[in-house]
Amino acid sequence: MTLPKRLYQQIADQVRQLIQNGQYPAGSRLPPERELAQTLGVSRPSLREALIALEIDGTIEIRMGSGIYALSPAKTSNGQRSLGESPTELMQARAVIESAVIAKAAAAVTDSFIEALSAILDSMRAEIAEGRKPIDQDRQFHLTIAEQAGNSVLADIVANLFDERHSPMSDHMRGRFETPETWFAALQEHEAILTALDMRDPLAAQAAMHAHLTASRRRWLEN
Repeated sequence: MTLPKRLYQQIADQVRQLIQNGQYPAGSRLPPERELAQTLGVSRPSLREALIALEIDGTIEIRMGSGIYALSPAKTSNGQRSLGESPTELMQARAVIESAVIAKAAAAVTDSFIEALSAILDSMRAEIAEGRKPIDQDRQFHLTIAEQAGNSVLADIVANLFDERHSPMSDHMRGRFETPETWFAALQEHEAILTALDMRDPLAAQAAMHAHLTASRRRWLEN
């Protein structure tokens, strides 16, 4: 049984067909994102995912500050490689699930839990200051909260969703759009989450987590 294609794969197929039909010959520049999205009748975030998929499989080259260029058909693949979940849908799922999980965690806050989160953020801050990406600390922060909720199934879901960031699609987007500035913004959002938890306020913690994951999605796809 063939699984239905994800939306970004469907859009990538449309762009790939335009290139193969000669509308955009090898070496030519495709229209800007806004214009191409209007032509295809899709949102810009969905188009951006499709373009990342096409860049990974060698159909196009994205030159920052210059544009999107079609490559020679000899260099392209058939587009069947599995690239992972849609980053947009992934972050939406995380926002829904982790917002619910943190509300349960906020009802079980202890001093040692707050101290553990504070130590993670101290380590995250130090990594950013050294110019490194604090992915391990980011993961530890979210998983520590999920574990505090006291439900191992939910904790496993949070871990699995977080680890999807290592799929080809998500990893490629992180490489393009993550910077020390975006990591510092994430750190500040984590600090707001910690403050809400320290206040033992489930609603504030829920709002802070949802705001953080929504902002993360925008940094990836609406940059």
